[in-house]
Amino acid sequence: MPRPSRDTIYQRLKTSVDGLASVGGLPLPAEASAIWRDIWHQEAHHSTAMEGNTLVFREVQLLLETGKAVGSKEMKAYLEVQSYGKAAEWVYAQARERGAVKITAAEIREIHELAVETVWTYFPPDQLDPREGPGAYRRKEIEPFDGGMRPPAWPDISAAVTDWVERVNSAAWQSSNERHVIEEFADLHASFERIHPFRDGNGRVGRLVLNLLLVRHGYPPAVIYKSERDRYLAALRRADSRDCGALGELLARSIKQSIDRFILPSLAGPHKLIPISALAGTAGLSRNALTLAVQRGRLKAVKKGNAWHSTKVAVEEYAGSRYRPPSTSGEMPPHESGTPALFARQG
Repeated sequence: MPRPSRDTIYQRLKTSVDGLASVGGLPLPAEASAIWRDIWHQEAHHSTAMEGNTLVFREVQLLLETGKAVGSKEMKAYLEVQSYGKAAEWVYAQARERGAVKITAAEIREIHELAVETVWTYFPPDQLDPREGPGAYRRKEIEPFDGGMRPPAWPDISAAVTDWVERVNSAAWQSSNERHVIEEFADLHASFERIHPFRDGNGRVGRLVLNLLLVRHGYPPAVIYKSERDRYLAALRRADSRDCGALGELLARSIKQSIDRFILPSLAGPHKLIPISALAGTAGLSRNALTLAVQRGRLKAVKKGNAWHSTKVAVEEYAGSRYRPPSTSGEMPPHESGTPALFARQG
């Protein structure tokens, strides 16, 4: 199957974002705790795994839910996940600030402190200066990254973070006509990572800061899966040369995954039209299987823009009849436009 174009990826994200808007937008953690808990488990597992943490997903789930360490990993691995989970919970709580799209340097330091304080109590970085503790900027130089990019000298970090915060809080980056808004988020994320303001934990903190920006703009957190680690790092290196397209694509897919996998299926009622991609997994059917069923006229669906939409009820009906031959009468084909009778009463 050919790789989708960048425009196609962004269009697919728009379809999912529109679907999210149709059910009231990003829910608050207090309104949908189960949804946020699922995202929490996934993010804590994959973001720490990208930095070398060895806990498997089930161990992460049990640790975050019960506080009990299951398995025989090193203590540091459990502390890293617990600390990341605490920082992520703080980030998710900021979703309640629907109008607050700004960020402060104090919040960045707060995220770092939450993410590393417990770990550093027992496993501090080598030769840690007492002035470099959790939430404090580094006081040592960083070796150049792969590709040659060198983070700023440590005396310049405070000014660099201040400049980054001012850029985030400017409305200009949100209204750029030159590139998709997700590429603007990608650029902000990459530029933060280039600063590398802390002795350790910059990757984890950078992804948490990115998700703070996303939830304050009405997007769900972007969970970058450990299987995408090499692609993610390569995209960051390209972004160092101001080519943010690859990183934008990766973030778009991650945000769409959060919407389709965790949010829409839980919020949409059984008769609510939502994108086919968000119905994947219903009755054990994949997105490809559902798309093929639509094309064959077996699954009742409506096309909105470039994307097919259907309902949980329709998918379950199809699943129950998929091994029977299609009816020669009364079977509703997919509709390119308009509203079929099945969905007419849904508004």
